[in-house]
Amino acid sequence: MRPRRLALPSRDSGSAVAEFVMVASLVLLLGMSVFQLGLVLHVRNTLITCAAEGARTGARADAGVADAVGRARSMIADSLSPVYAEQVSARHTVTPAGVRVLEVTVVAPIPVIGLIGPSGSMTLSGRSFEERQVSVP
Repeated sequence: MRPRRLALPSRDSGSAVAEFVMVASLVLLLGMSVFQLGLVLHVRNTLITCAAEGARTGARADAGVADAVGRARSMIADSLSPVYAEQVSARHTVTPAGVRVLEVTVVAPIPVIGLIGPSGSMTLSGRSFEERQVSVP
């Protein structure tokens, strides 16, 4: 009868836990990055829409720059947060073709999740043709 050999511990024992931790941390980082990108794009698109709506409001014949800024600020505060509506401005411009345009500009912080996201601010604008295109002499 042969004596039984005791099974020696494998060199790979316990490596499953280490591999799980490494892979899980990478998957979590990737997921948070995708979520961060989605949040930034959502805020950007919402701010552009609010700025364009403010420009349309201010471009009416019976409205002005203050109406445009007020409409953009109220829409931003209602849809996102009043923090994003702090720096809203509007101005009249004329294109090279001679078309009068009202431009609403919003400067807002980039939303950050935790410490992994970008920092800084983004400048967005919305434009609309003014109803009063022809100036009467």
